[in-house]
Amino acid sequence: MTMSPAWYLRRLSAMGPREIGGRAGDAVRRRRWRSARPDCPTGTGAPFTAVLPAGTLAAIAPDAAKRLVAEADRLMYGHAEYFGVVRDDLVDPDWWSDPKTGRRAPWGYAFDVPYRDEDAVGDIKQIWEPSRHQYLTVLAAAYAITGDERYAERVADHLRSWWAANPPLRGVHWISGIELGIRLISWVWVRRLLDGWPGAAALFEDNPVAVNQIWHHQRWLAGFPSRGSSANNHVIAETAGQFAAACAFAWFPSSQKWRTDALRSLERQLRSNTFLSGLNRELATEYHGLVLELGLAAVAEADAAGVPVPATVRLVLLRMTDALAAVVDSGLRPPRQGDADDGHGLIVDGPGTDRWGSLLATGDAVFGRLDWWPTVTATDVRTPLLAALVKAGAAKGITRPTSRPDHFADAGMTILRDTGETGEVWARCDGGPHGFLSIAAHAHADALSLEVRHDGVDVLADPGTYCYHGQPEWRQYFRSTLGHNTLQLDDSDQSVSGGPFLWTRHARTRVLAVETSGEAAARWSAEHEGYEGAVHRRRVELAPGGAELTVVDEVTVTDRAVRLAFHLGPAVTAELTDDRAVLTWSRDGEERSAVLDLPGQLSWRAHRGETNPPLGWYSAGFGRKEPSTTLVGTGFTDGTEGFTTVLRFRG
Repeated sequence: MTMSPAWYLRRLSAMGPREIGGRAGDAVRRRRWRSARPDCPTGTGAPFTAVLPAGTLAAIAPDAAKRLVAEADRLMYGHAEYFGVVRDDLVDPDWWSDPKTGRRAPWGYAFDVPYRDEDAVGDIKQIWEPSRHQYLTVLAAAYAITGDERYAERVADHLRSWWAANPPLRGVHWISGIELGIRLISWVWVRRLLDGWPGAAALFEDNPVAVNQIWHHQRWLAGFPSRGSSANNHVIAETAGQFAAACAFAWFPSSQKWRTDALRSLERQLRSNTFLSGLNRELATEYHGLVLELGLAAVAEADAAGVPVPATVRLVLLRMTDALAAVVDSGLRPPRQGDADDGHGLIVDGPGTDRWGSLLATGDAVFGRLDWWPTVTATDVRTPLLAALVKAGAAKGITRPTSRPDHFADAGMTILRDTGETGEVWARCDGGPHGFLSIAAHAHADALSLEVRHDGVDVLADPGTYCYHGQPEWRQYFRSTLGHNTLQLDDSDQSVSGGPFLWTRHARTRVLAVETSGEAAARWSAEHEGYEGAVHRRRVELAPGGAELTVVDEVTVTDRAVRLAFHLGPAVTAELTDDRAVLTWSRDGEERSAVLDLPGQLSWRAHRGETNPPLGWYSAGFGRKEPSTTLVGTGFTDGTEGFTTVLRFRG
């Protein structure tokens, strides 16, 4: 995907004067760095001292260690999977090759590489992901746990290979700051986990090539920060990586300045990216997880190095952890909202480890759990490692919620939940802002959308994200209004897209009423004005016991074409007869069912796995999609009578 001149004009219009000035300075710096690359300060790094405290590895649960070592063994055979693409080439990887398209990124000055053009470069996510080196932290952790030097030697071979193939400012891996920031965090943890290996110092602090790479990574991050309308999760990754490296690899004349500047930026950006309620402002749940992981990793480095951290940093991370504990369902799954690209801040666990349970376990170890938190029984490797470095204890004088929050007014998120004879019914109602900053890069056109689960199974599902670059028709579908459980007017999205990460007009939404306390039905209502000359208003009511959920949609104009969509989870089958759908699914071998009575004023059809145009799909993770059933009702508004949908769960 290449960007047109019109896109550049739209993107420019989303910037303020300060951002434009900063980007102009970046352009000048790129031209200057093309021919004037300074050398890293001479000498070698000082001894590495940010090691794990004695006894840390003994705290790792045996089952978590077993999962990790199994994954490390798979990696030793060269096997891995990135975004749905199974690879067997990681014994000797080609760092610039995309196995999905078969293309290889071109060589040259980094800022000349057209990384958005899949025809020229390949799928950039497939190329970038292995070079975050998070599989190397898994191998290094396997060495730390087992003492088997095969893992350490493989890590060393791959780092030397990567450093040789990717000299500073050359090629595709020197384009994006988030990649450099996460890579630095990985290198810090690789060095820490290899500390008992005799070759660790020769690989890092006594290796001029490694020292040069670490210096140039930090210089790059200091020179090209994400700015203005792009200061989302990317800037958190950049500053967290810069800070971590400046703490653990404090080898250079600029290290103290880099550390001070990065910490100042990290504190400011964590506050900017997080609502006071603790939810991430991008309203994209996976980025909530990414930012929380990055923040915890940064605090771990600060405490390991004895660097004081502003109290606001720990406060934001505490609030984010409490918010996560509040919104998860009975299976510890959070909402599927906004973009998701499977991004992690630090990986030292094998597959099967519950990411969200791991974060809550870390929150318990670092901040202390509250009585209303859900119970976490699963184990992980990362929690004892982080807990060994981070100073435990909640921020003093901070008031935390005494009961489980269900309405986050600043984020516009409301969780209706009830547990009755049929099991837990969990419903997320979206009445929040369209997205974060002027471009709302990771937002979807999902105002007033609804997500419903029964005992953790997606019944009315958010379809997910699937892709970013290279497949514009799929990117458009998964972020569209029709791609969510809400109402579409005149075949248009509620918000106007100007590109794959750019919205030029944002639907404005406001919550009208929330009632979730007491024994009466839980209720929520909200409206938005995203459609010209019309207001879409939605009411949701969850009956006591959770057996019945009612949705009423109203539109304030007449004779406008309407489509109302309900996306079912991939485990749910539907038998549609007229305006009634019988839904069935299985959980733990037990058959479950529900009846969905749909508005009779609309004509209903079931869609599944359609491609022209896309409709009826579910993406469980980035790069993966599978057919699922979407029920779409079509008709016209009459301006008076609402469209009523009733979902009844059977016992």
